[in-house]
Amino acid sequence: MANINDICAYVVQETDSSLACAVVDLTTGLVLGMHHTIPYFSNSYLDAVAAAAVEMMRGKNIRAIEDMLGSMRGGEKQTNLIEEVQMTTKGTYHFMAVIPEKPNALVVLVTTKKANLGMGWASVRKALPQLEPLCP
Repeated sequence: MANINDICAYVVQETDSSLACAVVDLTTGLVLGMHHTIPYFSNSYLDAVAAAAVEMMRGKNIRAIEDMLGSMRGGEKQTNLIEEVQMTTKGTYHFMAVIPEKPNALVVLVTTKKANLGMGWASVRKALPQLEPLCP
């Protein structure tokens, strides 16, 4: 049976222009598994990127917006509204998706800008059901 690292490695190998794939626990910020092709990615750098992803998906400002929406919708609690995010830097695309049955697990795929956006999303979405049983 494959583990999270194996699935991340497969995503990186099968996605053109891919640099890294990781699964992050959105409650703790811990990297649950990953694979990358960049030799200078240190553990402290990867931990910082994971923390930034947590902030982007579940951070204080996001929770404040969810609380406001809840108030505007008659007090109905709104949580974990963000399911997918695509971020672009000068040289990379970042595809981030919450695993649907595990709302505290996030898959992150990083590619160069040579990647096809549709293929990046297809790779992430294809991995979600494979990763779901492996995440807490």
